[in-house]
Amino acid sequence: MRIASSLMVLCLTLFAMSARASVIYDNGPVNGNDNAWIINSGYTVSDSMALTQGSRLTGFNFDVWVFHDTPLTVDWSITALENGGTVYGSGTASLTTTFLFTNQDGYDVDQETVGGLNLQLSAGFYWINLQNATTSQDSPVFWDQNGGIGCQSPGCPSQAYLSYYGSIPSESFQIIGSSGTGAIPEPGSILLLGSVTFGLLGIFRRRLP
Repeated sequence: MRIASSLMVLCLTLFAMSARASVIYDNGPVNGNDNAWIINSGYTVSDSMALTQGSRLTGFNFDVWVFHDTPLTVDWSITALENGGTVYGSGTASLTTTFLFTNQDGYDVDQETVGGLNLQLSAGFYWINLQNATTSQDSPVFWDQNGGIGCQSPGCPSQAYLSYYGSIPSESFQIIGSSGTGAIPEPGSILLLGSVTFGLLGIFRRRLP
């Protein structure tokens, strides 16, 4: 019975570790009515972020304008310089879209969520770059400009650049992850461990008189 109890404690501990993912850099909330910058049609928008301690990046949120269309994917990278230098992580991410509102220009303003990442970063200064966004109807996608108003993290507001253009005001985004170097367990691993634990509990119960 002690073995099953120990496994139960381990399962609950891993579950608690997985739940600690939170916002580790926040450049402020959506604006949606001021301006926005294109992240497809060959353009890249780069925003800086500062991490005060080592962190494991598991995802990010950002806000876009799109004209009655549904964003599908975006190419992302984390680099040492704006859209260049050492590449710490990159990929093409599927987007989960949450509609926020329609702005005064008739654009849908959406929050896009990227998850499932697993990127360990040391404390330091980085750039997140977004480009090649796709939609169901091949529409332009614009990253919402908030100028860092309402930013909640050291080092913000972010610096920002648009390729072929230069310096621009920064955009609305949040980096999601956990502080420290420990890996965050995959949900499937937690479920598997939980199943084993409860299975062992059942076996021990059946053996009791």
